[in-house]
Amino acid sequence: MKLSELLAATGLSDTAVSADPVITGVCELSPGTAGGLAWCGSEKYREAATRTHAAAVLIPPGLQGQVANGVVVDNPQAVFSRIAAHFAPDDRPPVGIHPSAVIDPSAQLGADLRIGPHVSVGAGAVLEPGVSLGAGAVVGNEVRIGEHARIGARVVIEGRSQIGKRALILPGAVIGSRGFGNYHDGEMWHEIPQLGRVLVGNDVEIGANTTIDCGALGDTVIGDNVRIDNQCQVAHNVVIGPQTALAAQVGIAGSTQIGAGCMLGGQAGVNGHIRITDRVILNGGAVVYQSIEKPGQYGSGVPLLPVGAFRRLVVLLRSLEPRLKKLEKAVRE
Repeated sequence: MKLSELLAATGLSDTAVSADPVITGVCELSPGTAGGLAWCGSEKYREAATRTHAAAVLIPPGLQGQVANGVVVDNPQAVFSRIAAHFAPDDRPPVGIHPSAVIDPSAQLGADLRIGPHVSVGAGAVLEPGVSLGAGAVVGNEVRIGEHARIGARVVIEGRSQIGKRALILPGAVIGSRGFGNYHDGEMWHEIPQLGRVLVGNDVEIGANTTIDCGALGDTVIGDNVRIDNQCQVAHNVVIGPQTALAAQVGIAGSTQIGAGCMLGGQAGVNGHIRITDRVILNGGAVVYQSIEKPGQYGSGVPLLPVGAFRRLVVLLRSLEPRLKKLEKAVRE
């Protein structure tokens, strides 16, 4: 499509275009590809924008006139994202139900479903119109999946979970598995039945191989427009507020509440039975032991050091306790 046609398709038909090249795809800003569309978000990348091989570059108003093939838009990243959707491959199964799928007769099936090979749909499940289930997906008994949700290959959804509209769940994710509920009687461990559900809001993305446990008695709740990266663990009865994002390998222990608009960096670990308020940012690798009541950015842990300096630091930390006790004794005397 011509650049002007792509802009019109995203609601920007009035955008000024000095040249109108045919756009064959989207590309990175550097080095860029012939026929590609790239984006530049700020002055920081101006030089790369002037050197790119891309056919056109979406730029902010502050760079107007500084990039020869630049197209000025208010939010280059947002416009680029909408245009990129035109070129994204559709990996959903074709409309219809594959002959190898096994669907319980009591399941309720909406229109225009896309059900791939070897899918299993349990008793009482509800698939609303436009749902897509990738190869080998398992939908358990009484699970409900909202309109136009896209469920990847080998995803397992069980425990009477409810998935909102337009959800995207990537391959291998497990939603509604048994929470880690056990008690020890002094001799051995015993299972505690997990009777709650997982409730996933609208427009939620859940990454590959992420696990979200069902609630013990109440529900595990994922708010609207939450983003959860690959290989995260969300334990039973966790509540995550809307607009929050979890990067890869985040782990949240049971019964913790995460507020709205938070961002948790990769490998952050959050203790159970605590509360994190809205608009909190956790640096990657942060460990949270107690509730956070004020919005802001938090981090923990020892930053990366050369191995010699790290070893000296460890020796120093180990020596602090006896040295402090000696000082305290001297002060008392």
